Amino acid sequence: MADGGVLFNLKLKMPQILQRIPLGGVGLVIGSILTVIGFGAYFADMPTLNLAGFFYGIPLLLGGLALKAAELPPVPWRRPTPPEVMAHRTQATPTQNQIRQEVTRYRYGEKVHLGAALERLKLGDTDEEWPVLVGIHEELRDNHYTLVLTFDSPDVPWTTWQEKVEKLTNFFGPDIQIALHQPQEEMVELALLSTR
Repeated sequence: MADGGVLFNLKLKMPQILQRIPLGGVGLVIGSILTVIGFGAYFADMPTLNLAGFFYGIPLLLGGLALKAAELPPVPWRRPTPPEVMAHRTQATPTQNQIRQEVTRYRYGEKVHLGAALERLKLGDTDEEWPVLVGIHEELRDNHYTLVLTFDSPDVPWTTWQEKVEKLTNFFGPDIQIALHQPQEEMVELALLSTR
């Protein structure tokens, strides 16, 4: 998990609000507006505005379409975080914080959230077989901060998850204890309990 969120060994820090805005949608809206203005200026015989609309509008529109096609939306929160859990967030490990931040923002060019982790843990042979993260929530277990990831796992049987508990514990790092729960068939809850 140490290399997640790193691009050319530089950590990119974006304000939280910008991480929650779909860039594809922004590109589509601004590109569409500029392109329409460009066409309007063309028919109104306004060459400067026409060029600006075409040179900026069409590339932004195409870029927005490309981002929209490669967009992976944030994972929804399964339930709101209670205030007593928020008070215990200081117990969260860097890995828990990184996972929470990464999966609750828009991602681009990835098929599933935590794909690199699922691949390294060998939870599925191909990206089509990987479990899909469908929800996240925070809770307290034994008065310790716990991040719970809910996966839809039709191609990875429950027994495979159980066999990987030790590998999951080692992968997600120090100060984390793993607990698995199967709330229903083909669903798995992976709880990352902070031991700090």
